[in-house]
Amino acid sequence: MNSTLLRDHRLLPYALIAPAIVLLSVFYLYPIGYNAVLSLFSWDLRGPMTFIGFDNFAELASDPDFGLVLRNTVVYTVTEVILVMLIGLGLALYLNSLRRFGGFLQAVTFAPNVVALVSVSLIFVWLMDTDNGLFNQLLASAGLPEVGWLSDPDVALFSLVLVSVWKSVGLNALILLAALRSIPTHLFEAAALDNASPFTQLRRITLPMISPTLFFLTLVNVIGSFQAFDTINVMTRGGPRNSTNTLIFSIYREGFEYYRVGYAAAMALVLMVIVGIFTIVYFQVLQKRVHYR
Repeated sequence: MNSTLLRDHRLLPYALIAPAIVLLSVFYLYPIGYNAVLSLFSWDLRGPMTFIGFDNFAELASDPDFGLVLRNTVVYTVTEVILVMLIGLGLALYLNSLRRFGGFLQAVTFAPNVVALVSVSLIFVWLMDTDNGLFNQLLASAGLPEVGWLSDPDVALFSLVLVSVWKSVGLNALILLAALRSIPTHLFEAAALDNASPFTQLRRITLPMISPTLFFLTLVNVIGSFQAFDTINVMTRGGPRNSTNTLIFSIYREGFEYYRVGYAAAMALVLMVIVGIFTIVYFQVLQKRVHYR
């Protein structure tokens, strides 16, 4: 412990964070840099790599399917995040109001999050089957027309959103429940003395006090939605008619089915830029509105 490094207090902080920097460089910075390099080449995973400059990005800009894929990604992300946050907040408020069976219902709420997403997707493939699925049988028994849950281009993307919401809403609800239970009770007691309505208490006390948790969950859910892959791969494979094809699934398909690694790398770089820009704008716009106690 008498080394020069440890005696020099100016170098000690850097020595302490050095292991984390090494891991960050190996598992994050190097893959990002290598992906950026790959985007400038044409490569099929077998033959030699051919430098083509920015041709992959030019092809992306002129590809009409890429615009559709980008639109699908945005629609999926916005719809999934809004539903997860609203339903999760509603469930958290309901669970917080319970005096009996709260623990049991919390376990039931969290249970879908324990099941593997691939297994969940396979179950919903059966439930949403057009001819023999349970959903359409229930609709038929009620005298309603059948729905092409996974075969109708106008419905398939929202069916995938339904699966994702069912899978992830429980975890969000329990995290929000923990935030609700950390709010000091004297705030609600003071509001009750002022005859504040439940809606006023929600708007003036509850939402501001849990805003850090809402801020965090929204960001995590957006990034997670941009990376959605398992449900698409298992349930629709991007169909019908490319209506459920998203950026992350297109990257996989271009790289590992069509062996266009450079083109897939260019798409991955675009996805990283989109997520990065969203994260920066999100922090700049909303961080000042978060109420930190």
